[in-house]
Amino acid sequence: MKINFNMLGNTWLFRGIEAEDMDAMLGCLSAESKKFQKGQMIYRAGDTTDLVGIILSGRVHILKEDFWGNRSILSEIGTGDIFGETYAELHSVELEVNVMAVEDSEILFLDVGKIMTTCPSSCEFHSRLIGNLLAVTAQKNLMLTRKMEYMAQRTIREKLLTYLSAESQRSGLSRFEIPFNRQQLADYLSVDRSAMSRELCKLRDEGVLEFNKNCFELFSDY
Repeated sequence: MKINFNMLGNTWLFRGIEAEDMDAMLGCLSAESKKFQKGQMIYRAGDTTDLVGIILSGRVHILKEDFWGNRSILSEIGTGDIFGETYAELHSVELEVNVMAVEDSEILFLDVGKIMTTCPSSCEFHSRLIGNLLAVTAQKNLMLTRKMEYMAQRTIREKLLTYLSAESQRSGLSRFEIPFNRQQLADYLSVDRSAMSRELCKLRDEGVLEFNKNCFELFSDY
């Protein structure tokens, strides 16, 4: 298994751990990498897992589907991000979401039980790993709080403007790219795609913004 240890050291989970120490650590954590093709399910609702996944390359969507098959994107995560930690820590609790690769992706899976349990060869790093895992949980809570802010808006227009404003502020630029195509953005905001597209065209005609595919520009003087 060939792993870019420098990249792994920049992830939240391995932050503060030196690259030269990671090879032995990954063995202790029963690390295994797997490749998934675009559109392939990594987990399905109803699965159980005791593994945490770290995205080595590609992108993944966390999806929720209702009884009728209507899909909502809960989050979009990319290289260096982790997923599955909540269900892995709860062990036997079934997943209530689907996890799907939206690009060809490589995922590194780690046994969460071995992160939480010390062993002779890696015990000096366990306190840092556990602290980093708590930081990941806090980061995920922040992401869900942002999503709740978008969903709390009453109209499609307000949802779009709140989301796009946040993305602009996060990038520090008035011109920026979002990680979604039109259908994915509609799924993320839980709105009808056609109605959302009409609202985007209205906002463009009013001089609020311009867009080309997933690239947007906001104007402050509309």
